[in-house]
Formats: sequence, C-alpha cells, structure tokens
Amino acid sequence: MASSSYKFPTESCDMHSLSAVRKLTDTEIQKLEKDKTLLSEFKQNKLELEAQKNWDLFYKRNTTKFFKDRNWTTREFEELCSFDTVPKEKDGHMKVILEVGCGVGNFIWPLLKENPFLYFHACDFSKRAIDFVKENEHYDETRCHAFVCDITKDNLTDEVMANSVDLVTMIFVLSAIHPDKMEAALSNICKVLKPGGCLLFRDYGLYDYAMLRFAPGHKLSENFYVRQDGTRAYYFTTEKLTSLMASSGFVTAQSSCDYIQRETVNKKEGLCVPRIFVQGKFTKLKDVIQTESIPNVEMTASDTSIKPS
Repeated sequence: MASSSYKFPTESCDMHSLSAVRKLTDTEIQKLEKDKTLLSEFKQNKLELEAQKNWDLFYKRNTTKFFKDRNWTTREFEELCSFDTVPKEKDGHMKVILEVGCGVGNFIWPLLKENPFLYFHACDFSKRAIDFVKENEHYDETRCHAFVCDITKDNLTDEVMANSVDLVTMIFVLSAIHPDKMEAALSNICKVLKPGGCLLFRDYGLYDYAMLRFAPGHKLSENFYVRQDGTRAYYFTTEKLTSLMASSGFVTAQSSCDYIQRETVNKKEGLCVPRIFVQGKFTKLKDVIQTESIPNVEMTASDTSIKPS
C-alpha cells in the first residue's frame, strides 16, 4: 500500500462530531500493531533539517493549484462571522487576524473578499508559498502582511506587535511540526494574541484514513509519520491537543475540542473512507505574562505590523 497522500478525489460527504476516538476494525488494529519499526535517528534528523526545503519543493511542484479556497471556514467557525462588515467608527478600525501556515492564501482570500474590514497577518514556513501570496492579484499591503516565519524558533513579535491580534487560525499546520517543538510554536503565537483572544484550530485526528494508509517504513514516533515527499504529519487526540494548549497559555473555549468525522468517497479506489479531524477553539488566558506589552487602546490594523528595517 502506498504511503499517505494529501488529498483524495471525493464526492459529497457528511460531517459530524465524535465524543471519542473512532473505533477501529480488527483489520485496522492488526495493521497498526504490525507497524512498530521507527525510522532511524539519522533519517529523522535529516527530515527535521530539510523540513523547510521539503515544503518549498511541495509548492514548487504544486504552485497554487493543489488546495482549493477554504470557503467553509465561516460555516465551521462562527467567530469569523462575528466581525462587523461595516466600521463602528468613521476611522474604520479593522479586526486583526493572524493565519499561521497560510500556504498560498486559500484561507485568506475568501474572507478578505467577504469583509472589507479585516486585516490579515499571514506567515508560512515556505518562502515560495509567501511569494505566491504576494503575487496574488488580491494581495493588498493595506489589508495583508505576509512574511516567512519558522514559528518554532523565529519570534513572531519581530513582525507582529505583542497582544495586538484579535484572532489566530491554525488549519492543518501544527501536525507538520515535530511534536517536541509544538509547545514552543503555540507559546510563540500566544505572545501576539490579545488577552482573551481566540485561536481557531483544525488538524488531523487519531485514526484518520490518511494515517491508516501509511505503509511500514514511514513511522517516526507515536502518531507521527513522514509522507513520500518528506513532509510530516502528526495525528492528534483531543487530550494531547488540550494539554498542549494548556501548557502554552490557552484554555479550551467553552469545552470546544472535538473529533470531527467526515465520510468521503475515494472515487479512485471506490471506497467510502473516514476522515478524522480534531477541531477546537482556545482562548488566551488573560493573566498570561508577555515579554512585551502595549497600551490597551484602539489601533488601526496598520499599527499592528512591525516592519523590519
């Protein structure tokens, strides 16, 4: 069986929440039990060192054509609908969103078109992806600030002012990061989010169909795998995700951290397959101590960017 790919040819599907991890079939249990051998430490270190290069190569191969615009986000996250589409004041203060792992902008463009009073900071690990964002006809520096960032080590406050962002989104991003570096990434994000601000999250869940498709020889650690192109994917439990958020300065907003099951039809193989995601909304603790602080005043969106000299 081939290793996991990024997407599958699909038809219409149903989506619903699950209160617990999906129950495996006997065949699936046997397959996972046989897959115990991990890649060597040398190969794992090489993958970590070449992570950025592998994502650049991904965007070189696929350009802007791989992912579709994410028009479903306002349906799944009501917080994105709560921002006014008309300014409250004559000077038109904007709500500020940071998208972490923006890729080529498939999340950003639908929202910018729908609401003229949103401002986006958008960062990605891949320089090639950011170049595609800036080359897009909808990119407007008065409404969007795109920049390259390794959120596991680059300080976000070098680009975005501390405590200035209303909302952060992480859509299929944290899973690509080594588990040992996830907490550092989330703590970094917490610095720029306003106290009481919200992080919207969706990523791969434990026993997702993509996880079960991996052939032996792709396992890096528990629930962590490498694809054929060298990019990696971690498959979350809700307990793991909630624990990471709590240790990074977040709380679960209204107990919102669930498994989402989406039944899709793989037309190539003639199968109905279960896609499992973890979805959550996490609020920044109001008493988190930040390395930088700003006055609690209204700002225009342009005030939240720190432009490198």
